[in-house]
Amino acid sequence: MSALLLSSTHPLWTDICTVDDILPGTGVCALVAGQHVAVFRTSDDQFFAIDNVDPKSGASVLSRGLIGNLGGRIVVASPLYKNHFDLRTGECLELPEHSVRAHGVRADGGRVQVAMV
Repeated sequence: MSALLLSSTHPLWTDICTVDDILPGTGVCALVAGQHVAVFRTSDDQFFAIDNVDPKSGASVLSRGLIGNLGGRIVVASPLYKNHFDLRTGECLELPEHSVRAHGVRADGGRVQVAMV
């Protein structure tokens, strides 16, 4: 099981759920430190976490988007406006000014944990 770590020294990891609670190729929404966070598991068992609020609409929906690959980048498409967000960086490919934050995420002992950055 691989996990993306944005930094090796996060001050606080928040336990989200079990690894098995997130089906491969899907995302879930979690409340971490008062923020809506979208946590994704790819079909090859990589985990990513970005802000869940779509900056264009203000709706907390990114966790419901479709995961895909554009030009070698792992992305999620917003279910509302179809903008693509890079899951590694949070960059919005169509409108960079609408980018979101990416957060640390790891699978540890069968649990998924997120650290806000």
